[in-house]
Parts: sequence; structure tokens; C-alpha cells
Amino acid sequence: MTMNRQQAALGCALRLVKEMLENTSDARSMRGLVKWFDPSKGFGFVVADDGGPDILLHANVLRNFGQSSVADGSAIELSVIDTERGIQAAEIITITPPEMDLDHKTPHDDGFEDADLTGVALEPARVKWFDKSKGFGFANVFGVSDDIFIHVEVLRRSGLADLQYGEAIGVRVVDGKRGRMAAQVASWEVALKEE
Repeated sequence: MTMNRQQAALGCALRLVKEMLENTSDARSMRGLVKWFDPSKGFGFVVADDGGPDILLHANVLRNFGQSSVADGSAIELSVIDTERGIQAAEIITITPPEMDLDHKTPHDDGFEDADLTGVALEPARVKWFDKSKGFGFANVFGVSDDIFIHVEVLRRSGLADLQYGEAIGVRVVDGKRGRMAAQVASWEVALKEE
């Protein structure tokens, strides 16, 4: 990215933050579903339960909640503001992952079910790499060198859509036929709250 493009992007972000701060007194709460979110673009949209225009969800608002992505179809409660460009999310209150299709199994499920996670601790980990287009990646629990397989469907069930290299996360790990694998992934902030 050239210096001029970086400056323009920074200027746009600063204008957005200024606009949001000026309008926070007019914030109101809304519920809806995530229509789509693209971490590489830095934004996405939410469809309000009550109808109306789409709500812009900026990556910074999502990061303030403690996540770098959110799965399409996740239920979300937001504090929103009206801006010159339309309705924008100012703060995320809650995110609930999309309903899980119990008939759909990932190629690496190895037969575990969510009920099997009772008593499985959420362990702090760091993303080694994740490729959404391939549908999987790996992480390492802090202090353990073994790789933990993460399937994109596990992310979706956990309410996430993508992971970034080096991102701190929490994982519930199970032993599968092919080794250690994540059965659930959580944002770092959620993992800290569980300790």
C-alpha cells in the first residue's frame, strides 16, 4: 500500500471515529443477524430484526468486542448510531453463533459432539496459520509444541469466520483420530473471562 493510500485510509478511519464519537449520545440498541463480514475489507453488514437498511459493522467495532471476525448468520445485539452514510454499529453487546446443523459433519469431526466438551477447559493458544479458502489451519496452545487442527466449520459454529496469523484465541481441544483438534474456538477476551 502506498503512503498516499495509507494516509487516505487513516483519514477515512479518523473521520469515521469522529463521527461515531459525536453521535454516541444518540446511540440505540438493535438486534439482528450478520449478513456478511469480510476481515480483509475491514467491514460487513448486519440485517436488523426490525427491518430497515443494513447496518455497517466496521472491523474496529468488532475488534473492540475482542474478535477479528464474525460468522455470517450470527445473531448480534448492537448499539447503533445514525450517520451521514447510514446506520453504523458503535458497539457490540453480544454475539451468538449461528444455529448448528446437526446433520452436517466436518471431515475431521471424528464423531465428537458439543456435549463431550463438558469439563474441557478453554486453553489459551496462538494461531500458527489459517487459510479460509482451504477451510482449515493450525494453532498452538501456549507452552505446548503440538499443532492443533482448526476446521473452518468449527470456527463457524463458534461464531467466527476467519483467524489471523498470530491471533490469540481460546480453544477447547479434543483428541481425534488424526491428532489434537479444536472442538470450539473463542476470542481471547472470552478465554480470559473463563480463567
